[in-house]
Amino acid sequence: MLPEREERTFWIDGEVLRAGPPPGGLAGRDTETVVDGGWLLPGLVDVHTHPGASAPDAPFDEDLLRRQLGEHRDAGVLAVRTPGTAQRMPAWVAKDPELPHVTSAGRWLATPGRFFPGFGRDVSEAELARAAVEEAAASSGWCKVIGDWAADEPALPLPLLTSVVAAVHAAGGKVAVHCQTAEGSRNAVLAGADSLEHGMHLDPALLDRMAAQGTAFVPTLSVFGAKEDAMRARQPGVRRDLWLAGWDTMLDNVRAAHEARVTVLAGTDSFPCGTVAGEMEWLVRAGLPAHAALGAASWTARAWLGLPGLVDGAPADVVAYATDPTLDPGALNHPSRIVLRGRVVR
Repeated sequence: MLPEREERTFWIDGEVLRAGPPPGGLAGRDTETVVDGGWLLPGLVDVHTHPGASAPDAPFDEDLLRRQLGEHRDAGVLAVRTPGTAQRMPAWVAKDPELPHVTSAGRWLATPGRFFPGFGRDVSEAELARAAVEEAAASSGWCKVIGDWAADEPALPLPLLTSVVAAVHAAGGKVAVHCQTAEGSRNAVLAGADSLEHGMHLDPALLDRMAAQGTAFVPTLSVFGAKEDAMRARQPGVRRDLWLAGWDTMLDNVRAAHEARVTVLAGTDSFPCGTVAGEMEWLVRAGLPAHAALGAASWTARAWLGLPGLVDGAPADVVAYATDPTLDPGALNHPSRIVLRGRVVR
């Protein structure tokens, strides 16, 4: 069993995981062995995914949402956080026992000029704090603020972002901030955001502050890495050059963040869904130990979202592998068993 690396026995009581053998043992009970040997993990987690729309100009599609959440589940991703969608998460998602646990941040909150027009909730700067509290209250307690947008344009002002974070925290919520510029990443940290989404151009001098105040770092390396060759092939220009300058320091920043005890988490921000194993591989490439990188996509992310791991009384969300995925990261792509809410998915 990971992360403890201990040999343990569990049984499933309805949707609940129980530690140890069933009372009275297996004899005389209507039982079925689901996994006999192998490596057990709490369900995988993707903390930055946007199921339900295929592109910024595409409408939110509930059928697509169901299919893409199913893609996550079938890959062993049994919990996701959606930091921004085109509409609030439909109520049926939380009630469907065949879908992963979803932590929603409501609609993207964008001030003029800082997002795809009409794709999230467009608000003025004067309306932003109130809207952030509303979205957090209407979702899973999170809201998502677009802290910057174009690489050569100003980020959301620090005093405004600070007031937004303070208002949401006062209401018991949390704030995720999209940031891909030096100013945007700096402002997100100084404002006390709960998570930096992307965090490009992050100043390493801010890492100790992030660790002290509990700001998590979700670098979404796989989606950036997939763009690198195309960006380098472009003609030089301000936005292209700024993007590459940010990417060229990303891996070092992620490693430094881990070393500074910042909570680094795995999020894909890309399609198809169910590819968080690739993000773990990028975290390893950045310099995280394999155990920490796997935790970023499993037990660490679950704890950060308030979900238990493999403990007595936890939801029966388990993924099993034939080989140790900390020694063979490619094993994450080949789970031998997936159990969601006590039901064997495969």
